Order: sequence, then structure tokens, then C-alpha cells
Amino acid sequence: MKHIVLAITGASGACYATSLAGQLAGCGHKVHLIVSPMGRRLLQDECGIDEPSGLLGETSPLLVEHAYADLADLLASGSVATDGMVVCPASVNTIAALAAGLCDNLITRCAFVHLKERRKLVLVPRETPTTAIDLENQARLAGAGAIVLPASPGFYAKPSTIQDLVDFLVARILDALGIEHPLGQRYGKLE
Repeated sequence: MKHIVLAITGASGACYATSLAGQLAGCGHKVHLIVSPMGRRLLQDECGIDEPSGLLGETSPLLVEHAYADLADLLASGSVATDGMVVCPASVNTIAALAAGLCDNLITRCAFVHLKERRKLVLVPRETPTTAIDLENQARLAGAGAIVLPASPGFYAKPSTIQDLVDFLVARILDALGIEHPLGQRYGKLE
């Protein structure tokens, strides 16, 4: 079992986070969930989820919610090992705070810990178009060790549903974390 931190912030794309949480738990991994205030609203507006604890549709021991404002949480410490963190979706505000080294909530502190401890940190920005400022912030974070994985679905697998597009992106996130999964068809296979 791996321990993966999933942070949900206020950029559109809650379906990516819900699907990712379901895949992680479905593969037997523990999801440590942190949701920003705008992330809560996003879950409600886009997915009809009133409480983040209902992210998997039911209460699950594989989903542990951590308070956004609790900087004394275990996840704020570099001595508490996790197997990676994903900020999905990642708002430009969160990306800017991370690029500036601000740690004023558990999401930014936990992400900072992942960078300083050289653990996998995957950022999934969804907003478009981007500004030069946002691109510079993403480049700065990539230079610090983050994996910037924009929410850009691929079409080579000939998706026929929105869920196919969501699964494509979630598969790329799981690949970036080094987690095996049953999702999607790959472009090809080396022989």
C-alpha cells in the first residue's frame, strides 16, 4: 500500500480528482486528502459532492481527510514519509504560492515538503489560456523537481465518452507516480 497525498484546489476539473481518488483506492493505496475552500466548492458545483469524505461515494478506510488550515498536521513534516503528492486540479493561485515558497496552508506546506524531500510532486494545472507569469511559475516548479502535468487529454485511443478523456489523464498521473493501473490503452508496445 502506498500513501498518496491528493490536494484539490479551485481550478475546474473535479472529475479528474474524483476519478484519481477512486483509482488509487481501487488499487489498494491510501489517499490522504486535502481540499482548499475553493476546492470544496468545486467538488459541490461540478460533482455534487457536499463533503470531501464522500469522494469515493462511501466511507472508506483508504480515504483520510486532512484539514486545509492545520499546519500542525503530520503531512506538514518532512519526517513523515509519503509516496507522492498530486495537486489536481492545481489552480494558478496554488501554483503561484508554491513557486514563491509560501506555506500558509496544508496544501502548500505539504507540496513544499515533497519538493524539499525530493519526493514526487505532480501538479495538474487546468486553466487555459495561460499567462507568461503562470508559465514562469510552472517552469520554476519543474526546475525545483515538480512534474507539471497539464490536464490535456489525448485522442489517439479514440475516446468515445467524457470518462474516457478523464481516464486518459488519470492514467498519465498514475504513471507519473509510478503506480500500476488498469486504465487505458497505450500508444504502442515495445517488443
